[in-house]
Amino acid sequence: MRARKLTFAALALAAGLSLTACQNDDDAAGQADPSSGQSASSASSSGGGSDSGGTDEASGKDSSAPDSGGSASGGSASGGSGSGSEAKGGKCTTDGLKVTAQNTFIDGDREGSIAVGLTNTSGADCVISGFVGVDLKTNAGTISATRKGDPGDPYTLKNGKEIDSNVSYPLNKTGGSGVTITGLVVTPPNETKSVTLDWPGESSLPAGDSGNGDQVLVGPIGSAGQGG
Repeated sequence: MRARKLTFAALALAAGLSLTACQNDDDAAGQADPSSGQSASSASSSGGGSDSGGTDEASGKDSSAPDSGGSASGGSASGGSGSGSEAKGGKCTTDGLKVTAQNTFIDGDREGSIAVGLTNTSGADCVISGFVGVDLKTNAGTISATRKGDPGDPYTLKNGKEIDSNVSYPLNKTGGSGVTITGLVVTPPNETKSVTLDWPGESSLPAGDSGNGDQVLVGPIGSAGQGG
């Protein structure tokens, strides 16, 4: 009887130890699950942050902004205008051009100068080349400018853009009234229709200058600059 009680006691003790061990394993597993779940969530959040728009540390550029590196500029003011075989568009016409003239003479220059400007107002690109026709109206009659320089290649004048030609003329340093200039007539290249403008330069030319080589000169399209 005593032996049977000892056996029952031993079995009870073994069962209690086994139950305690199982409970400890379950507790350990329960503690590990929250930790592993929090780690996965943190990794996902970190990866998503690197994909969001922001500053790219390598380039210093906003990675969410459009890339502007592909634009060429232009521009010069011409904004991609081409010349020669690259020139594209129809011929520039008088009706599609705004014609202007401004004084470019600076004190100290040896000769007078003006810039004749042609601005494309046609609504489309056009091709222009050669020389503008320039006639000075004076109290002694009309004086036509002589062409000087290489006319160059055809040039695409973008809509809204301007191109200028330089006109030079002798200054009246005689002390007399000379030949009074009363107006300017400009004819765009390869056109017959002219535009009459007020003369923007010095008021007169020297009288009787035919023997000294001085004359009114016009450079090719794109030649405008300071006199002298």
